[in-house]
Amino acid sequence: MQVNIPLKQVVDSSYDITIDIMKPVHFDTKVAIITNPKVAGLHLGYLLSKVTAKELYIITVPDGEEYKNQDSINTILESLFNHKFNRKSMLIAFGGGVIGDMTGYAASIYQRGINFIQIPTTLLSQVDASVGGKTGMNNSYGKNLIGAFHQPKAVYIDPHFLTTLPEREFGAGVAEIVKMAVTFNKDFFEFLESADLKDPEVLQEAIKQAVQTKADVVAQDEKENGIRAALNYGHTFGHVIENETKYKKYLHGEAVAIGMVMANETAVKISLMQEDEAQRVKDLLHKYNLATSYLVTDSESFYETFYLDKKSSDSSITFILPVGIGGVKITDSCEKDLILSVLNDFGVPR
Repeated sequence: MQVNIPLKQVVDSSYDITIDIMKPVHFDTKVAIITNPKVAGLHLGYLLSKVTAKELYIITVPDGEEYKNQDSINTILESLFNHKFNRKSMLIAFGGGVIGDMTGYAASIYQRGINFIQIPTTLLSQVDASVGGKTGMNNSYGKNLIGAFHQPKAVYIDPHFLTTLPEREFGAGVAEIVKMAVTFNKDFFEFLESADLKDPEVLQEAIKQAVQTKADVVAQDEKENGIRAALNYGHTFGHVIENETKYKKYLHGEAVAIGMVMANETAVKISLMQEDEAQRVKDLLHKYNLATSYLVTDSESFYETFYLDKKSSDSSITFILPVGIGGVKITDSCEKDLILSVLNDFGVPR
């Protein structure tokens, strides 16, 4: 005996990403802006000149990847309950990738899901983290292992917020731009090689191309069952680096930059990428003062941590490898000895 629940349906989760000076917007509901003290100190006044609501609240959580945890999520949720938010209420993620991920995750679980919008304030979050609906938090086992796919209702990318961005944060964002060019767009990569991203107009064009690339991929594979996994190029290695260094030594984009170099060296060893192509990627990362080396002290331990990656299974590890510049391969057939040889190469001071 069985009972069927017919739930087949088409849900339109489309939304617009606006890349421009933000225009004033009013919400006829309760709204909470989720931010941290650093972003609030720099830009909250500017945002409040753009956003009005029936009721508007500010919720702050500590700044930093190490605070992307359950305690911070509880802080957000408790405030929403205290202010009697309901399913028609709205959250605004106002900060970098950490704020965006946590706000989206809180929105996905509060009363089983409420709306949120993204107003990213770092280059990395503008070109990557704010787009695509991945939300979550970290735990002691690794990065973003708890979360949900929950698409925002809109994304507002305002170049004003980049005027106060520290040099390291800028470089971390460039790493994510390079990631998308290497895997999906050779012409874009060649544009980046000759471009000066410190020029605001050139940077805006790079942001547009990066966002369009990611949007195209997400539209094909929202829940990362296929091609979207390619956007994790550099992340499989990078997440282990972040985990080993307790999220304190490297910004996310910096770890991804090193991870891309590790992935490139893997690709070179199996003839997916030429050595001169790998060097071009490294040169572009160096152009924005990004690290490309990391001392692996225990290759076996590093390798075992791969199994905490969300793309991996009980018996195999999924690696995202470049195919030249502009192509990508998702594979779970890399032999352990191959990966250990790459890690051992990084075990020698470089």
